[in-house]
Amino acid sequence: MAVMLHESSLSEAADRLWEELPGHRVEILNGSIVVTPPPDGSHQDVLTWLIEEFASVGTRRAGLRYVAGIGLWLPTGPDDYAVPDFSLVDADYKDALVEKNCYAPHVFHLVLEVTSSNWTNDTATKVDIYARAGIPAYLIADRKHDEVLHYQNPIDGKYPDPVRYKRGQTVPVCVPESVGITLGLSVDTLLDGDD
Repeated sequence: MAVMLHESSLSEAADRLWEELPGHRVEILNGSIVVTPPPDGSHQDVLTWLIEEFASVGTRRAGLRYVAGIGLWLPTGPDDYAVPDFSLVDADYKDALVEKNCYAPHVFHLVLEVTSSNWTNDTATKVDIYARAGIPAYLIADRKHDEVLHYQNPIDGKYPDPVRYKRGQTVPVCVPESVGITLGLSVDTLLDGDD
């Protein structure tokens, strides 16, 4: 779909696209606007299941919140922001509002993306930008390659190589270690949304 844009800034153009394309996710990554179509049912099943899993291990009692689709302000450009599919954040994350419904990176402990049609954004572009933002853990349910990637603990703005998980395996998650929230996430459920 072609949309004519006559805004004076990248941020205004992104806002206009968001208005013109209801249900689409609009992000500014490395100074470029990225538009993702609405998620499919399996994608949404994964997010619902994650909320249930994190609730079952007492995440909220530990002072954290699990949220879907909130903005993460990025240090990669003046207007850059991402909208992760799922995030684990500090309970008081709303105090870290930067602008445009986006929050400072320091309140994010984990982000998770479930790949869609533009899977390279999740498996390449966002690996770099989330590391540069200092996000301690980044999980990718890579439906294109039928695996889950777990990036952790960026050093100097780069993640070490990810741990890769295949079907039939469980991804151990301990985020943040100081809080002691641990759980195992089924690779099959992360990829398919069925439990």
